[in-house]
Amino acid sequence: MTSLSLNPSITLLFISMLSILSLTTHATAPIHLNEVCANTTFSSNSIYQSNLNSLLSSLSSSATHNLEFYNTTSGQNTSNPVSGLFLCRGDVTPQLCQECVAAAVKEITKKCSREKVAVIWYDECMLRYSNRSFFSTVDEKPKFALLNTQNITEQDRFNKLLAKSMNETAAQASNAPIGSKKFGTKEVNISAFQTLYNLVQCTADLSRNDCSTCLQAAINLLPWCCSGKQGGRVIFPSCNVRYELYPFYRMENEAFMPTSSHTSSHPGKDKTSTATIIAIVVPIAALVLVLVILSFCFLRRTRKKTNALKGESSKKSNHILNYQATSELTTVESLQFDFGTIEAATNKFSDDNKISEGGFGKVYMAWIHWRDGRPLELLDPTLEGFYLIDEAIKCIHIGLLCVQKDPADRPTMASIVLALNSHSVSLPAPQQPAFFLRNTDQNLPQMSMESDQSTSMSMSWSVSSVNEESVTEPHA
Repeated sequence: MTSLSLNPSITLLFISMLSILSLTTHATAPIHLNEVCANTTFSSNSIYQSNLNSLLSSLSSSATHNLEFYNTTSGQNTSNPVSGLFLCRGDVTPQLCQECVAAAVKEITKKCSREKVAVIWYDECMLRYSNRSFFSTVDEKPKFALLNTQNITEQDRFNKLLAKSMNETAAQASNAPIGSKKFGTKEVNISAFQTLYNLVQCTADLSRNDCSTCLQAAINLLPWCCSGKQGGRVIFPSCNVRYELYPFYRMENEAFMPTSSHTSSHPGKDKTSTATIIAIVVPIAALVLVLVILSFCFLRRTRKKTNALKGESSKKSNHILNYQATSELTTVESLQFDFGTIEAATNKFSDDNKISEGGFGKVYMAWIHWRDGRPLELLDPTLEGFYLIDEAIKCIHIGLLCVQKDPADRPTMASIVLALNSHSVSLPAPQQPAFFLRNTDQNLPQMSMESDQSTSMSMSWSVSSVNEESVTEPHA
């Protein structure tokens, strides 16, 4: 049986196109981070369950009124009242806030179906409820941290800059009046080519002092979770802080405008102007169109070269893979390449690219480069500066996951799309590929290939980030 092989350039281009198209069409999908369900339970069909259902319905409904924060108590006149709230991140649109709260209600109902106390976090919002009243009080538990596993340079200088900028951002956010958006962002130039981005937020029901206290407690934990790292965040029920070396929030002038709450007489409106929407959508659409055209031209040129090589290789070998030269790339069969194409792509199977002998021929360099922590050496040096390093590593990472020896370890297409579409999806370390027969050295260092996104340290493949480790502290 002949084995199928894809041109690496086409594979990388296809994955990149899929990533861009997915991001442009699904950029508003809420990103789930974590949830904690307390061990106190209620009975099915009890008064508490009835009050909880009423509360969650109220929270979900209120999010449709352009509210970024809302708290309420259901069943106040019963023996089992339930208090709850939601908080959307200060820079998200009303539509995304609504979608996030709806997703949170659905997920917390499924994950914490019988618990009296629960909290769930998304990148764009958080939602919690309890059998006790917790409004206007600081809760630092349960807490958890997320970190970017890439290291920083000049750690002492970076730490001083981070502490200063975080404290300034916290002061700005905590000074907002009760009921207003207690949210702050700040950008600080580290160098001519690098910027530090900070974000802090409290629930809108906290006083100035309580918000400041909560934020300072979270900031003080950053060295504990994220010392020497390029990004990290600490998340409490009442507040959260985050920093990165890339923009992860909308940078708009209205970031500190007062937000609407359930006590406001006029619900807040989306501040995004038509001009802003056009300025964002048009360049993205143009970029996608250009990439589609370029990919079409690239595939046409590749097909022509393939046809020429096919004629030449047929004289040298009878072992030719089936390739429908006139078909479009719409079926698995149309993605097959003839032996001549593969021979040309490997420079006639040059020993310069060889790393070992396998049962089905020579094994090439992607896996060994990854294992040795040198994945970018796989890329054409002439492309340097024209791609994002973390995105390139992610594509290589996904490619290696797809060729692991055990098919059960290979990700599904849904998992691949999720990984490309989200900055907070964990990619497990790729295992040895099929037919890789080189002796393994147990003493080799374990290299982790991360994107430059913050990674949750406690989540699994389906909901967390790249090569993450977790520090989660439950309720006291």
